[in-house]
Amino acid sequence: MPKLPRSSRLASPVDTAAHGEYRIVRSPDDPRPLYRFTDRVTEAVPGRYHVYAGWFCPWSQRTTIALELAGLRDVVSVSYVDNARDGRGWAFRERYGPDPVNGFTLLRQAYEATEPDFDGHVSVPVLWDRARGRVLSNDFRTIGIDFATRFRDVAEPLVETYPEALREEIEQLDAWLGPAVNHGVQRAAAGDAAARTALLDAFATLDERLATRRYLTGPAITEADIRLWVTLVRYGTGLEEYPHLWAYARDLYTVPAFRDTTDFSTFTAPGAPALDWTAPAERPEGVSA
Repeated sequence: MPKLPRSSRLASPVDTAAHGEYRIVRSPDDPRPLYRFTDRVTEAVPGRYHVYAGWFCPWSQRTTIALELAGLRDVVSVSYVDNARDGRGWAFRERYGPDPVNGFTLLRQAYEATEPDFDGHVSVPVLWDRARGRVLSNDFRTIGIDFATRFRDVAEPLVETYPEALREEIEQLDAWLGPAVNHGVQRAAAGDAAARTALLDAFATLDERLATRRYLTGPAITEADIRLWVTLVRYGTGLEEYPHLWAYARDLYTVPAFRDTTDFSTFTAPGAPALDWTAPAERPEGVSA
């Protein structure tokens, strides 16, 4: 089959007048999970898997950081949807180029190829299985863990982010920081006083914790740091009020996997005050190296 011209594989511009705003159409009594595809990697074959990601999305960035730290840059490919959407959902446009795997113009097509007449949430990240021609997972909670744990036969990890000895602690931290920080930050920004109190209390507790350790679970980066950092980097001014937490965030930004998967322009409001993420991240004495 001849290769399609580039222009024919790009979506038309965002047009909310024609297509409306994106919304999740879901019946209140629908028992299915919001993130519907939850299969796991069982066969780690180089070139078999592809990540559809979004630069703007913290959940996507969790998976791309995990991929980089797992040493999978040449094993699992990545492409990015456009930063804006209308009622059609995420799409492939000129800024990041066409879909290199299937030639889809809309990410919805990947979902519909997996479940005909798909009627759920079209989200990123998506882990696509080339061998089966379908979405393997859109569960951001497990894609990164699979990258960290299931590709040891084909790639040597740069950092072991989900070591067995720390998994319980990582998940305990997530049970606290997930609601208070990762999900609470949006509720706090929307004016929820209780969410803001919980968020700032969490920042204060983290600041104290990070006064005596370099990373959340000790001297090495883990999945817990990835999960927290993608929210911190999007928080903006106010983070500097917590000196140990702010130094920790800048310290992680010096790591290529964190820095190179970050594009501030995709999630920072125009004209918003900017923090200096390149300032030296001097840690207090007593922090583990």
